[in-house]
Amino acid sequence: MTSELNLDWLISVDDHVLEPAHLWVDRVPAKDRDRAPRLVVEADGSDYWLYEGKKMPGSGLSAVVGKKKEDFSPEPISYAEMAPGCYDPIARLEDMDRAGILASLSFPSLPRFCGQLFAEASDRDFGLVCLKAYNDWMIEEWCGSAPGRYIPLTLIPIWDTALAVAEMERCAAMGSHAFAFSENFAPLGYPTINDKNGHWEPVLAAANDLEMVACMHVGSSSTLPAIAPDAPFMANLTWGASRTSGTMLAWLFSGWFQKYPKLKIALSEGEIGWIPYFLERGEQVLDKQRHWVKKGVTFADHADGGNVIDYDNFDLRQLYKDHVFGCMIEDKHGIASIDEIGEDNIMCETDYPHSDTTWPDSIHVVKRIIEHLPAETQYKILRGNAEKLYQFTPAEPPAVVRA
Repeated sequence: MTSELNLDWLISVDDHVLEPAHLWVDRVPAKDRDRAPRLVVEADGSDYWLYEGKKMPGSGLSAVVGKKKEDFSPEPISYAEMAPGCYDPIARLEDMDRAGILASLSFPSLPRFCGQLFAEASDRDFGLVCLKAYNDWMIEEWCGSAPGRYIPLTLIPIWDTALAVAEMERCAAMGSHAFAFSENFAPLGYPTINDKNGHWEPVLAAANDLEMVACMHVGSSSTLPAIAPDAPFMANLTWGASRTSGTMLAWLFSGWFQKYPKLKIALSEGEIGWIPYFLERGEQVLDKQRHWVKKGVTFADHADGGNVIDYDNFDLRQLYKDHVFGCMIEDKHGIASIDEIGEDNIMCETDYPHSDTTWPDSIHVVKRIIEHLPAETQYKILRGNAEKLYQFTPAEPPAVVRA
């Protein structure tokens, strides 16, 4: 089998799409086009999205493909200045082929990472229309343009769990096996997954039954990483990925994985090198602290989970192994810890076209740090784990000659 494994391609489980100008105006009812998100182009060539009176220009850090690192900047960028692969699925294929990306899952840009834009809308009924239009476009046009090259990631109306379940069912029937969820709903003004009243249970039950993966991108809480109000941005950005550890631990100690055995989560753009430490620390905490937690003692008003978890028969590492998937761009330390992280729990991402992207060297970057591993393990990391998790069959790799 080893000789048959193609290790020249990867599946990226975290990329981004800059929505094309026609998306909403083509898909909402004609009477609503003027109030749908639309791209406004000024006389000087600059542009911005307009929705409910808000002007939203694109960030230059969201579209760096084709630029030198010295030219990266968060200053506004127009669509005319972007590489076509940022917003055109056919143009992106050429960029994917160049970088060894066989298939790609993309998070949205204008709606933000879990559809916050429509949750914040003053007219949520129309916000739902716009959200559904995005999902239809993602499945039918973006993914439909090149079957086997794109994995659909759909949005849910996070403001209403009943509507969210209905949209999950609708999208699942159209072939979606993944939905965007927030890393932490508290900053968005919603209950978290640890809510004692089980606010999110309808969504999590549906994810379990439909076998849809909850994909949580760092930043999907609409907050930037901040060590302190005056901490340097470079320090904050360096620290940012480690915030994902909090997301993982909140899920592992939530009780949901025991209740819903088919529930899976993907920690997008969180990297993986921190995972072994927090699993080890979690076991230390269980060993020393579980006894008073079981008694129902409240400490500093913190929720303890003692009412939903049998801590005497709690296997933290097995829960992690069965339910949690780490996503790495370039994490040498993580690969060095693969025995603890697990070869079945690691997937690749390229973050195209954002400023952390490894494009156009993506396949070479990953292969350099995994080439010492057995071929079967390399294959899992490059694509096998993603294929299994997202129930996705990629197209046959195109015939491409790379440098």
